[in-house]
Amino acid sequence: MLWIKAFHIVFVSSWFAGLFYLPRLFVNLASVPADSHAERERLLLMARKLYRFSSLLMVAAIGLGLWLWLGYGIGRGAGSGWLHAKLLLVLLAIGYHHACRSMLRKFEQFANTRSERWFRVFNESAVLLFTAIVVLVVVKPF
Repeated sequence: MLWIKAFHIVFVSSWFAGLFYLPRLFVNLASVPADSHAERERLLLMARKLYRFSSLLMVAAIGLGLWLWLGYGIGRGAGSGWLHAKLLLVLLAIGYHHACRSMLRKFEQFANTRSERWFRVFNESAVLLFTAIVVLVVVKPF
């Protein structure tokens, strides 16, 4: 079980690293001048590759998490309210991941309407989400 936990932590951390950096690419894309096609294409290529790689990391993280939960019974019984809260936050993280895909598609179609500043705030929300998940898992407040 400890191996599964260790790899779950590695994949979750790696997935979130992608979620931290992908919106940062969106900040850069939102600030690219309209006549800078090469820079825009380079940033889009980086964002596409990062999204695909992060998606694989997400699948592995969720799969290992399910294995811990269903296979070993982690978070079952009294005092497992923390797990229910964590699962809700994981669903939000999955939604955040898919929202990044939607934003990437808008950049690809020249349909982005959001500002660089908006993407900076959006970028920081992943850090708050990750922090809340880690606190729930480590502290298990309820």
